[in-house]
Amino acid sequence: MPDTSRQFIPQTGDIPPPCSLAGALPVGFGPIGKKLAPSDTVSIALIGCRNQGYWDLHNHLRQPGVVCGGICDVDQTVLDQRAAEIEKLTGKRPRQYRDFRALLDEQDIDAVVIGTPDHWHCLMTVYACEAGKDVYVEKPMANSIAEAKAIVNAARRYNRVVQVGQQQRSGQHWQHVVRLIQEGAIGKVRQVKHWANFYYGSSQPVTPDGPAPDTFDYDMWLGPAPERPYNRTRVRSWRFHWDYGGGLMTDWGPHLMDISLWAMQVTGPPRSVSAIGGIFDSEGRAIETPETLTVLYQFDDFNFVWEHNGGIQLGPYNRLFGIAFVGSLGTLIVDRASWEIQSEHFDDKPRIEAVPVQKVGGEHHLEHAINFLDAIRNRKDPICTVEDGYLAALYAHLGNIAFRTDSRLVWNAEKEQFENNPDANNLVTPEYRKPWQLPS
Repeated sequence: MPDTSRQFIPQTGDIPPPCSLAGALPVGFGPIGKKLAPSDTVSIALIGCRNQGYWDLHNHLRQPGVVCGGICDVDQTVLDQRAAEIEKLTGKRPRQYRDFRALLDEQDIDAVVIGTPDHWHCLMTVYACEAGKDVYVEKPMANSIAEAKAIVNAARRYNRVVQVGQQQRSGQHWQHVVRLIQEGAIGKVRQVKHWANFYYGSSQPVTPDGPAPDTFDYDMWLGPAPERPYNRTRVRSWRFHWDYGGGLMTDWGPHLMDISLWAMQVTGPPRSVSAIGGIFDSEGRAIETPETLTVLYQFDDFNFVWEHNGGIQLGPYNRLFGIAFVGSLGTLIVDRASWEIQSEHFDDKPRIEAVPVQKVGGEHHLEHAINFLDAIRNRKDPICTVEDGYLAALYAHLGNIAFRTDSRLVWNAEKEQFENNPDANNLVTPEYRKPWQLPS
């Protein structure tokens, strides 16, 4: 296989040259060319250690036959803290890296967890696949539609297992809800509503620019994103700035819409997308993405609606987030803590038997990690495939692009572009800061 990585891995004085990446291997073989038996040890490394990525790694390390192959972060303080915690958990201090490519060059690492800001997901996942590693990448799978598609192509080209961190798929009550909808438990579903209302969704107060801490490699943190002065609030609240994330739409949208797309057996784009919203109640806060947003996805025989409100926590059905499937016989409401069915009535008689609130609880990160390990050992697709991750990311990005262009959008899946909308098409593919290049 030609070393295509040299087309886009930068070579400068500040950034080390590309690592020697492994070639593509047949399905069923690990990164060192050996078939992994179900009993074999799996070495997993982490890229991006501060928050969710660390807890993803933690869940993997709790399983038998799993070791930590190393950890990587742009902040040495975070690296040292996590190394000490992993040593306490496992009895062995992990190798530390400041450049993820050096980690990917280690032949004894089987898989990586990617828990970085969204703008790094694409490059790191593609490089990892090319290096022969399996990948657990947090959602959204990428920070743009084109980047998400690049991940799908890389995973399939290099025959890697890629699990996307839409962990609700591994939850039994979510799976049960999907079956109920598909079996017609509430009749014909005519409307699907999603909402996410969170205090943190209005970001943090604006602070002045300043120098980056000595322990923090800000240039590497920016990576392919445009060059800007260091700002602690923007770095910590990166999700609410377009260069690095997509606000609540891409934070919670992939989680909730993934379930409803699965339940409604949707595998492609909607007929059209439109959106309204803005920054209405976040004066003096570091935010570019809309803190208030409503997105309408048009289908032939049902409505599909997204709504979020950053800075508040009251929501429909007394839930700050959730999904409501509105059917001809009743409405099914679900979130991570519970689910229920409310019956429609005809002549004062219930049309179906109502189901009172069923409390469940659990984030299902642990089950998702176990599913990933099983997929690695048995060389099969995980419960959330790259295609599932792509579809959920596509819907989230469609909503944001409709808002940003104030347009009714029609997505052409074959051409991978919008119909007759140059402004929207300009937001499909990001422009990478040199010397980084978008994988082709």
